[in-house]
Amino acid sequence: MIYLDYNATTPLHPKVKEKIIDFLNDYGNPSSAHETGRKVKFMVEDARESVASFLNCRPDEIIFTASGSEANNTVIKSVGRCANSLCYSSAGKSHIISTVVEHPSVLNTLKCVENQNIDVTYVKVDAFGRVSASDVEKAIRPGVTSLISTMYANNEIGVIQPIEEISAIAQKYDIPFHTDAVQAIGKVPIDLKKLNVDYMSISGHKIYAPKGIGVLYKKKGTKALCPLINGGHQEFSFRAGTENTIGIVAIGEAFKQLKIEMDEEIIRIKKLRDKLEAGLFKTIPNIKLNGHPTERLPGTLNISFKNIEGESILLRLDLFGIAVSTGSACSSGSLEPSYVVSSLGVEPEIAHSSIRFSLGRENTEEEIDQTIEKVGEVVSFLRTMSPIK
Repeated sequence: MIYLDYNATTPLHPKVKEKIIDFLNDYGNPSSAHETGRKVKFMVEDARESVASFLNCRPDEIIFTASGSEANNTVIKSVGRCANSLCYSSAGKSHIISTVVEHPSVLNTLKCVENQNIDVTYVKVDAFGRVSASDVEKAIRPGVTSLISTMYANNEIGVIQPIEEISAIAQKYDIPFHTDAVQAIGKVPIDLKKLNVDYMSISGHKIYAPKGIGVLYKKKGTKALCPLINGGHQEFSFRAGTENTIGIVAIGEAFKQLKIEMDEEIIRIKKLRDKLEAGLFKTIPNIKLNGHPTERLPGTLNISFKNIEGESILLRLDLFGIAVSTGSACSSGSLEPSYVVSSLGVEPEIAHSSIRFSLGRENTEEEIDQTIEKVGEVVSFLRTMSPIK
């Protein structure tokens, strides 16, 4: 298998796998006061330190969740209800600003709160998939806007948003700012001492940790969260439930490995991505890059292959042992063209022909050479059968 779907999920890092195996006999509850519990509590806090060290923030600003989706839900459903310390009821509405290209875990949560007396403004993107910071500022309703939520980097086209500019605008108007950084972590440098965000969502299975573990960063001194899950006092009383200790230990190790490997991996993966892109454009006519040519993640490449269906390309490549995607794994049940690619102004028939290639730490140059060759063969074959010319 040539796996080119790292934006959907990643395999376990070998060191993470070792850490999980070593931990299997440590079954203590970290809330227990006895030695077995204290041992696991120490491991949980060591993992928290690892995450905080990588992000350059305080350990008590790190809240472990079950996923990036849970982190997104927590912020939107809690912070989004209040503006300037005033929480709205049926007597008035609060207002959230987001974008049209957010992950489904944000967009569907926003749809939910729209039914609960909250207005949402969805800022459009340009033809390259970038949102304008000035458009975000124009959407602000002073005294009413309760939250600005903008993804750091898009999961389908890899486009990186101007987070520093948007966060500066949010600070100017004293509005909490949240970024879904699930796709950005480990792929672009992030320093939370320099990046002025109030909340950030992270997912373990995008950084070579297992599924079922995520992180919510909450800056010290920001508005208190109303927990999405109520119960005990775990995670500073912001996320109840006995901790997923094995997942926490695993994500802690994943962040340790990112700190060691990330800089070199960014360079290596970008080189492979650029080789794949150049090879496809050289050998296959009538194709189009979706997204920004430079302001995107180092391992993401989204291309429309005109006159054929992306789903047909995906299925035929799968027969050759090459795994790619037609968009977000969280939207794979939809028969509609990618809403992200469509938001760039791409015609529906061309949006339907898009394929996402996303690279990671186990890809090699030989795999890229094979992929260029097989994609060329598949596209040529499918075009001979296509009624669209």
